[in-house]
Amino acid sequence: MWWLLLIIALVVILVGFIVYLFNKLVRYRNRVDNAWHQIDVQLNRRADLIPNLVETVKGYASHERETFEKVTEARAALVKAGTVGESAQAEGMLGQALKSLFAVAEAYPELKANQNFLALQEELAGTENKISYARQFYNDSVMSYDIARQRFPANLIASSFGFKEEREYFEPETPEAREVPKVSF
Repeated sequence: MWWLLLIIALVVILVGFIVYLFNKLVRYRNRVDNAWHQIDVQLNRRADLIPNLVETVKGYASHERETFEKVTEARAALVKAGTVGESAQAEGMLGQALKSLFAVAEAYPELKANQNFLALQEELAGTENKISYARQFYNDSVMSYDIARQRFPANLIASSFGFKEEREYFEPETPEAREVPKVSF
């Protein structure tokens, strides 16, 4: 009789351990998804600021059409991006386009003194900081998820319950994209 109670206790402990590992993997996967959504929110916030910034600069430098088109195209690519890799690539393009836009603004002292432009510039700088933090949090979440998924014995549970997908780290596509757009004049 005691051996039956021992077997039942071992089964209950094993099932409890499996449930614990499963819930831990779900928590990490959801943290990664949430972290990605936070990046997406900040990228969309920056994308929403860009048309105002472009319009402000256009008022002073209307002949810089090619620069405005690049910024607009890069913003559209960022808004359309669906995966982490596509977003990283689009963000790199946008960073380069913003550098060109700020270079144009350098040539117009009256633009640099415009209160609307200064406010947009400050808001964009704050958003860049939030994007940087969100990227770091996302990459840390991906690392935690991958570690939890790959450790023994959790890897047995992960493979049995469909936690096989590797998550992509958010990395800039080009060395130039690794640089934060310079927004100070």
